[in-house]
Amino acid sequence: MRHALLAWWLLGLSLMSPALALDANAWRTWRDRFLAAEGRVIDTGQGGVSTSEGQGYGLLLAAAAGDATSFERIWDWTRRQLATRPDGLLAWRYHPERGVEDDNAAADGDLLVAWALSRGARRFERPDYRTEAQALAAAIRRHLIVETAWGPVLKAAPAGFERPEGRVVNLSYWVFPAFAELARIDPDPVWQGLQASGLKLLRLGRFGRWGLPPDWLLLTDPLRPAPDKPARFGYDALRIPLYLIWASNAAPDVLTPFQAFWRDWACTGRLPAWTDFDQDAIDAWGEFAGVHAIARLLGVEARGYRPPRLETLDYYPATLVLLARLAGWEGAR
Repeated sequence: MRHALLAWWLLGLSLMSPALALDANAWRTWRDRFLAAEGRVIDTGQGGVSTSEGQGYGLLLAAAAGDATSFERIWDWTRRQLATRPDGLLAWRYHPERGVEDDNAAADGDLLVAWALSRGARRFERPDYRTEAQALAAAIRRHLIVETAWGPVLKAAPAGFERPEGRVVNLSYWVFPAFAELARIDPDPVWQGLQASGLKLLRLGRFGRWGLPPDWLLLTDPLRPAPDKPARFGYDALRIPLYLIWASNAAPDVLTPFQAFWRDWACTGRLPAWTDFDQDAIDAWGEFAGVHAIARLLGVEARGYRPPRLETLDYYPATLVLLARLAGWEGAR
């Protein structure tokens, strides 16, 4: 009996350990394939470039795995190579041969990095990370959040997404689980306002047969897909249910369209990564491992699907698989 009680006590401790949110073998596989020695996260599906988004994902995964050395390497490279803008935001795209090839900022990348730095500050007891997270959060608040008829919204970037008809936004840039964290280190009601505006836009901006949000949304009345982008739910927007569940923002009416879309195809054994709103066309392959990982968070399993080994995947699907594990762990707690 004593041994049984001890076993349950140790199990309870292990369940509270943030490191166990990410399997050590999975983290090593991801790190060895996508993290360069200098701390640059490599997007193998996009010609080996690096992005602020990718650096943010790398920081989140390193913190979840308890890998302080990798976390420091990723942040050191990010700070040296991408923190070059005078407004305190990060340049979003780096080419291994040309360096920074687009110094515009990407809102999701900045949010992910600020959120990860705050988590890393607690995980590794590094107050300097918290200070840097606060500075980046303040820069996001000053330069990437604007008031609109729908409440405060997140600009996709400081420049380049204004149209005569209205502003173009990307709802997958609303990293819902980051908002509560950023509100703690940068107390301001705008973070709660962003959560409310994101949910409002998700309820209003639904299109096509399944009522899904587009990758790019034009803020006009009524809302519609951005006219200069593909009118579809795709590789950007599929992250929306991931973030909602991670933040425990699982309002049934907001999640139902994603569930319905993937459930309609589960019997085929394949889950499409995108659908076109004009003709309800879908991705013909349906083998994108990241989609299957996110759909499982919604309770949707494709018949007979066998997840491929992590070491066979490119950067983006492999990253989504690991992020889905974190979202399922933390969103259920």
